[in-house]
Amino acid sequence: MPTTPSRTRLRWIFLAIILTMLLASLDQTIVATALPTIVGELNGLEHLSWVVTAYMLAATVGMPIYGKAGDIFGRRHVYLFAIVVFLLGSVLSGLAQDMTQLILFRALQGIGGGGLMISAQAIIADVVSPRERGKYMGIMGAVFGVSSIAGPLLGGFFTDQLDWRWIFYINLPLGAVALVAAATMIRLPKPEGPRPKLDYTGTVLLAATSVCLVLLTSWGGHTYDWVSPQILGLGAAAIAAAFLFVLVERRAAEPIIPLRLFRDRDFVLTALIGITVGIAMFSTVSYLPTFLQMVKGATATESGLLMLPMVLGMLISTITTGRLISATGRYKHWPIIGTAIITVGLVLLSRMDADTPYLYNGSAMLVMGLGVGMVMQNLVLIVQNTAPRRDLGAATSANNYFRQIGASFGIAVFGSVFVSRLNERMAGIPGGSLEFEGGEAGISSMTPQMLQGLPGPVREFVVHAFAGALPPIFLYVVPIALVGFTLSWFITEKPLATTVGGAEQGKESTEGAESGPREGRDVRGGDVRDSV
Repeated sequence: MPTTPSRTRLRWIFLAIILTMLLASLDQTIVATALPTIVGELNGLEHLSWVVTAYMLAATVGMPIYGKAGDIFGRRHVYLFAIVVFLLGSVLSGLAQDMTQLILFRALQGIGGGGLMISAQAIIADVVSPRERGKYMGIMGAVFGVSSIAGPLLGGFFTDQLDWRWIFYINLPLGAVALVAAATMIRLPKPEGPRPKLDYTGTVLLAATSVCLVLLTSWGGHTYDWVSPQILGLGAAAIAAAFLFVLVERRAAEPIIPLRLFRDRDFVLTALIGITVGIAMFSTVSYLPTFLQMVKGATATESGLLMLPMVLGMLISTITTGRLISATGRYKHWPIIGTAIITVGLVLLSRMDADTPYLYNGSAMLVMGLGVGMVMQNLVLIVQNTAPRRDLGAATSANNYFRQIGASFGIAVFGSVFVSRLNERMAGIPGGSLEFEGGEAGISSMTPQMLQGLPGPVREFVVHAFAGALPPIFLYVVPIALVGFTLSWFITEKPLATTVGGAEQGKESTEGAESGPREGRDVRGGDVRDSV
């Protein structure tokens, strides 16, 4: 079993983990504000959305594969592979000469990025006991939240001050430090016994399911209507692939997502709660900048700065709750409190309009950030505390996978609701001077710069149309947040182990302390007769 490394080595390992999580989460959003410049230079407006979708799709598909590969082949080599792939994708994306190249290289970057997120979370479980892991998870959660919101801000800065290609080149020095630290400092035992084969059939079916789901949520309501043959076909294909995936996993020797995990109530609950948090968080992060730019008149860079209260809230709550969990060993109440605060934050955000002062808007964002920070990374801690060691990577990746699917679903569905509400309000525009179905001057392609160039009465009408259409979508997310709140009450709080290892080791250590020697089974099925 792995042992806790020395303090110095642990610091270097944690530095590598923080850097790679920063890079992977930044690149989900950093291209957003650079896209107009990129498509203009590479002449590919019709492929604009694929620059973002390619990364998200590849990362989502790769998460479960990396998690299981780490369990089978050892996490160190899988982690180093992910760093190299990510850096290679970054270099090639920066050198891209047309949109096709950029989309392909962004997909390569996403393949590495998904591995960085999962391997980082799994490795920290290999070197830090669950009891001490809370404070590390708190910092990791803060990094993820901050980078998700700061990405558009940094993308705008690099595009305005340097060149859009630097949003990819900046990954190289940070990634090089992470690669050296990981290669020299991470020492993990390799899995013993005969090496099983990866579940290739299950991998292909899971990838097919993920591709269909991500494309469905990316295209639905935007590229294609929700009831179009393309979207309905993707939905049917996703259901069929998921059904076949379950059949294959039931018979696979080493399933990519072991179905035995779903016998654990806490695993199922945290997966479902993660979906609700993914919907709430990413719906907020995705559409608040639109409100700030179209209603409040902020630039892209200014909208990023105006969202700092949400970043501050996440920083405070993730770090504070992580330390409190490590100090007390208690964690169940944090998802309950966090989902309740998320619900309050969504209600506050739904009350914004064109005339609300920034003090109110900032306070609502702060509340939302506090709630998200109390839940997000603590769900991973709960999963890792209950999962057997042989399934640690798979359980961690599955939790992230479901959250990512929830995020994609939330962005797509509530984006469609917003566009529908906006089109209704634009029907009465003075003089009918805008075509709200799209086109060069249509509302679908309206930018903040175009808005500022409109005549005064028309501009005011459009601003109030956005103000009336967008904030209420946050209220529509409230029932989903309440589902997460309700589910949080059913989590079973189990003692956090003080030794490095999987759930079996933690269980033995706590039970042994209370009732003496016990007989059990280790993760490979052998007898365990020594009390811990």
